[in-house]
Amino acid sequence: MAVTLDQIKKLREMTGVSMMACKKALEDSDGDMDKAIDLLRKKGEAKAVDRAERSTDQGVVAIKSEGAKASMVKLQSETDFVSRGEDFVNLAESLAGKLFNGEMSTEDTDVSEVKDAVLKMGENIQIGGMELIEGEVLGSYVHSNKKIGVVVSLKGGNEELAKDLAMHVAATNPTCTSPDEVSQESVDKEKEIWKDQLAQEGKPEEIMEKIMMGKEKKFREEHALIKQTFVKDPEKTIEQLLEEGGATIESFVRMTI
Repeated sequence: MAVTLDQIKKLREMTGVSMMACKKALEDSDGDMDKAIDLLRKKGEAKAVDRAERSTDQGVVAIKSEGAKASMVKLQSETDFVSRGEDFVNLAESLAGKLFNGEMSTEDTDVSEVKDAVLKMGENIQIGGMELIEGEVLGSYVHSNKKIGVVVSLKGGNEELAKDLAMHVAATNPTCTSPDEVSQESVDKEKEIWKDQLAQEGKPEEIMEKIMMGKEKKFREEHALIKQTFVKDPEKTIEQLLEEGGATIESFVRMTI
């Protein structure tokens, strides 16, 4: 029976096998998807099906940055052995390049190069995230083990400052730019813990609220980028560093394995 292009694409997405092999398997199984998968498995071609459910907690982060634009890709694998391989790293960098050049989008889920890599490398390989960042001044940083990548966008300042801030974000993992951006949900969760701690310490009710206010201020500042102490110069906060450089933070993106 005749099979549709949608059926062929679906089978390819599930198995990682070529379009021609998927078409033949569907024709031989009268369009039955499960039977087609079984046929491919018997031929040893549909290895991706068996791997699709395996966890992918290893991988690398790749960044392509030029001028006022940057792309980031997190490519995940099952083992560190595979993720450290030259082919895997090259694939991640190639995907970042394609994203940068507009040859793919951050919404793409069916990427042929990834499907091919699953069969070639013998592991479940997944794209864990993709981002496109544009801004007046961009700085990027990828840690030496390629497990952490950051892009910082500034208004004002220069690329060197943006790169320093990207390295700082990689090291400290702030959750937001300023204290008022820390989610109330996070604060409320911490407040419950503080209340229990203070009660166990026997603090009087009349001073507990004052202590809680101080704890909230500290909590918000610890998680806000501009209030953190600069890792390369502990004598300065990021806020002071930005003021000296005549810059403000527009945004930052941090990816990690």
